[in-house]
Amino acid sequence: MNKDKTFLSVLVGLIVLSVIFFVVERLIGRVTGGGRKQPILRKGWWTDVVYWFATVLLTKPMVRIILILPLGLLILAKVTSKDLLQMGSYTGYGPLSRQPIWLQAVQIYVLVDFISYWTHRLFHRGRWWPFHAVHHSSEELDWLASVRVHPVNDLVNKLAQAVPVLLMGYNPTVTLSTAPVLTFYAILLHANVNWDFGPLRRVIATPVFHRWHHSKDREAWDKNFAGLLPIWDILFGTYYMPKGRYPENFGIHDEMPKGFLGQMWRPFVWALGKKP
Repeated sequence: MNKDKTFLSVLVGLIVLSVIFFVVERLIGRVTGGGRKQPILRKGWWTDVVYWFATVLLTKPMVRIILILPLGLLILAKVTSKDLLQMGSYTGYGPLSRQPIWLQAVQIYVLVDFISYWTHRLFHRGRWWPFHAVHHSSEELDWLASVRVHPVNDLVNKLAQAVPVLLMGYNPTVTLSTAPVLTFYAILLHANVNWDFGPLRRVIATPVFHRWHHSKDREAWDKNFAGLLPIWDILFGTYYMPKGRYPENFGIHDEMPKGFLGQMWRPFVWALGKKP
C-alpha cells in the first residue's frame, strides 16, 4: 500500500473517532453520566496522537510479521500450505474448525479474553510492569489514552491471544477478525464517561470498570483486568466496582517521561534494574 495513502487513512481514522468520541464524551456522556472535567487537548494529548500513528504504522506491521511463526508451524505440520494461505482458502483444521462460524466466534472471544486477562495480570508483575506502566501513565484518561501502549506490551498481547487460537485449529479469518472489534471496545472502555451499564455491570466490562483499573487509589490496584468479561475478575478475586463512587485519580506513582521517545526507552531502563 502507498505510504501516503496509509498515513492519510490513519489520519482520517483519528478524525472520525475524534468526532465520534466528542459526541460520546462531551454530549451524550454529559447527559447520561460524564466523567471528570478535562480539556479536549488535555495533558498528554499530543503524545497519544503520536502513539496513534506509531501503533498503526509500526507496531501492527510487526505483529503481522511475527504471526508468520504460528502459520509456519501449521505448514510444517502439513495442516495447510503456503498456497492455501496466500489464496485465503485455509479455514482451520480439526473439529473446532468444523463448527458453525458463529459458534467459533463466541468461543474465540471467550478464549481470547481469558488469555488477555492472564497476560494483563502478568504485565502488572516484576520486569513486565515497566512496559505496561507506560499505558497506566495517562493522568487524564479518555478514549485516545487507550492507544498509549508500549510496542513490547502490544506485541506480547497480540501473540498470546492469536497464536494459541490459530494452533487450536480455529478459522483464522474469524480469529483475526476479533482484533478490530476488541480494539474498538478497548477504546470505549477508556472513554471519559461514568457508564457502568447498570444490571450488566457484572456481565460485560464497562468504562467505569476499566477506569477503576487505571485508578491510583490503593484499593483499586491490580483490579479489573478483564477486557470484555468481568467473570474472570469475579472468579479470581480481582473484581472491584464500589457502589456510588467513580474513579477520578489516574496515573502511576513512578516517574514517566512525558514524550513518546522517552516512554519507549524508560521501560528498558527499569527492566534492567537501573535508576532512571
